[in-house]
Amino acid sequence: MRTIAILPVKSFGAAKQRLGELLAGGSRRALAQAMFADVLTALRHVPELSEVAVVTGDRAAEWAARSERVLVLPDPAEDGQSAAAQIGVRHALAEGFDRALLVPGDAPLLDPAELSVLLESHNGKAAIVPDRHGTGTNALLLSPPDAFEPSFGPDSLARHVAAAEQAGVGFSVDDLPSLTLDVDTPDDLAEVARRLDSRRGLAPQTRGALSQLGRAGAFPAPVPAGA
Repeated sequence: MRTIAILPVKSFGAAKQRLGELLAGGSRRALAQAMFADVLTALRHVPELSEVAVVTGDRAAEWAARSERVLVLPDPAEDGQSAAAQIGVRHALAEGFDRALLVPGDAPLLDPAELSVLLESHNGKAAIVPDRHGTGTNALLLSPPDAFEPSFGPDSLARHVAAAEQAGVGFSVDDLPSLTLDVDTPDDLAEVARRLDSRRGLAPQTRGALSQLGRAGAFPAPVPAGA
């Protein structure tokens, strides 16, 4: 099946506002850009993906995506993750893709092998990947790409389950350990740092950003750069 990954990316300068009590604006921007780079690299190592599309209105994200030979879809309005996802879905339909994988740009622990297993085991079936709290949605696999409308945000897991049921789409709710953790709060960031501390070589850009923040005293749990 021809599968496209759609990666909506909010402007780095406006990203991660809920980390404002911990990080200054420049630090939040650097962290958001590092996480995006790690997610993008992971997606490019998933052989089941025919194309990766970044939906963004951010010049830095556009430059990074194009340097990785990834398709960029403009998002001038930046009306949120769900609206950006729909831009990608429309492109997927126009280009004849069989299914679309919607993933966030702030889940830097994403494991390509784990994602490959999901794609191989869901031939013609939709999948909803919850966040670590079991209430939000961190990824959607839609077959076809417009199987039902994405509706990300708080309590989106229940909305997506209801939308799939209403559309009569075969689906499952799949826990993917590497995709359950997106970074919105200081607690999320601390958990990412903890997991990176025990896994060498994982998410190198995010690891480096956290190490720099630690050396600057902006983050209380630095990750050694050589870990």
